[in-house]
Amino acid sequence: MTMQRFNRALMYVTLVILAVLFLVPVYIMLVTSVKGLDEITLDRMWQLPNSFSLAGYEQAFTKLVPNLTNSFLLAIPATLISSILGSMNGYILAKWRFKGSDVLFTIMLFGMFIPYQSVLIPLIQFMQKINLYNTIPGLILVHVVYGLPICTLMFRNFYVGVPTEVLEAAKIDGGGFFGIYRYVMVPLSLTGFVVVAIWQFTSIWNEFLFAVTLTSQKQQPIMVALQNLSGSQIVQWNVQMAGALLAALPTLLVYVFLSRYFIRGLLAGSIKG
Repeated sequence: MTMQRFNRALMYVTLVILAVLFLVPVYIMLVTSVKGLDEITLDRMWQLPNSFSLAGYEQAFTKLVPNLTNSFLLAIPATLISSILGSMNGYILAKWRFKGSDVLFTIMLFGMFIPYQSVLIPLIQFMQKINLYNTIPGLILVHVVYGLPICTLMFRNFYVGVPTEVLEAAKIDGGGFFGIYRYVMVPLSLTGFVVVAIWQFTSIWNEFLFAVTLTSQKQQPIMVALQNLSGSQIVQWNVQMAGALLAALPTLLVYVFLSRYFIRGLLAGSIKG
């Protein structure tokens, strides 16, 4: 018992130390964001502000509102479309197997390992030819295509664990391809949808390279606008830190409210896969 208590205490101490190390940058960001510009120096960055100020948040919010809207217009549709298409791909590859399905699945997975930089120039040329360059729909298309391999992998691993007898019973009852998908597979995979949606939303929201190369200022998402807050001569660190916190807030809220479903879905997928 004494050894077990010691191990447990050691584990908690280790977790507390790691949590403190992880939260130190967050503390610096929070403290800096509520300081006036004259209080922000290297030797005082650990200190609490002498006077609480929200001026940094006001400036950051005013500058980032248009780009914040662009990010929502980008991330929400791209997440929904890629999740639905990935679900249908996973459903087909797991339960409606055909000749060459394993080869097709392997080829699709190669899309996960293609670096963004390697396709950037031909991608820009392609988007210009189809008149989607410098548009939000163009960015949505890019993220849907790039998100399909990982979405398909997650859903396929999830659907493999669904008993075949369930589908056979649905077929006997007259269910077709889309009927079985809508009334059987979708209700069984709600946790899988949550996992994929969180993954996709976070990836799309935080993505920078496609956003900065495929759009101009009016269409740029918030991550590109956040980089532009730094200015050319004087960096207003309170505005920069406030902007970073505002940019991270949507993904943080998604994890706060959906974290239990996210963990449940990951465990379900790992056990069934």
